[in-house]
Amino acid sequence: MEYYSLASLRRNYRWHNDISYTDMLIRAIKIAPGNSEHMGTVTLDYDGRFQRRRVMRSNEGMSFLLDLEKTTHIQPGDSLILEDGRRLLVIAAEEKLLKVVAHDSQHLAKLAWHIGNRHLPCSVKDGHLLIRHDHVIAEMLKLLGGEVEEVSAPFDPEGGAYGHGRTHDHKHSH
Repeated sequence: MEYYSLASLRRNYRWHNDISYTDMLIRAIKIAPGNSEHMGTVTLDYDGRFQRRRVMRSNEGMSFLLDLEKTTHIQPGDSLILEDGRRLLVIAAEEKLLKVVAHDSQHLAKLAWHIGNRHLPCSVKDGHLLIRHDHVIAEMLKLLGGEVEEVSAPFDPEGGAYGHGRTHDHKHSH
């Protein structure tokens, strides 16, 4: 998946009469459940699935402007709906992750608590956890008795408190 900053496009692709490159692109304006026909696919990593406005390229090579009303978490399997009605299926990209295994369910809960206490995104699976690769966190988890293995897999962590997606924008004090 290629990303282009809008600023670099504006600098490098000025057209006559002050029309920018982004004005020439078809826009993806909505997100919907991916349950119908798609004209193509777009593979996005975890960060790439939390966007509002960005130039993207489909897996088939079509450039388009993601132009949503607000920053939104896009789920794997969702459809990006283009302004002409065509749809692109969103696929979660494989990412460098850590698979964390514990010796029992209580130990796994303890490891999950330490991950959550550091506000790290975490995917809870049957018998293990998946987190983004971080050598410091890997060492901490090993010191706590966890088995840590580097893996490559799509990353779709648990949503935030009260089911509201990402957790980075909450306010509280410690």
